[in-house]
Amino acid sequence: MRVVIRYFFRTLRLILTPFVLLSEKLGGGKPLERSGEEQQKVNSACENLALYQFKTCPFCVKVRKQIARLNLNIEKRDAQHNATHRAELEQGGGNVKVPCLWIKNEDGSVQWMYESSHINAWLDQRFGKVG
Repeated sequence: MRVVIRYFFRTLRLILTPFVLLSEKLGGGKPLERSGEEQQKVNSACENLALYQFKTCPFCVKVRKQIARLNLNIEKRDAQHNATHRAELEQGGGNVKVPCLWIKNEDGSVQWMYESSHINAWLDQRFGKVG
């Protein structure tokens, strides 16, 4: 019975994957516009961020849409197919759970933020205001 359930969900995932990725491409909306100087500052701040993610995870898609909407250049690290990124996530964050935002603070300390709603709220608070 366990095998049947596993194959059912694998099949369901295979069927839904194109729709999840298509929704990301079509539902992003217009990116936030900033002046050249403001965007430069945002890009500089984004150098201390990385998103550990799985390509087809709906919660990761939710965060990637927020990143696109806020016009952020955040490095995306594939923790599903890249063993190095997966090991970094497990060792640094404590478990392999995505999405996870890696944040390097000004004092050099590192923060691992899980949960798409927390990540999106933090990104909006940090980068959502223009001017």
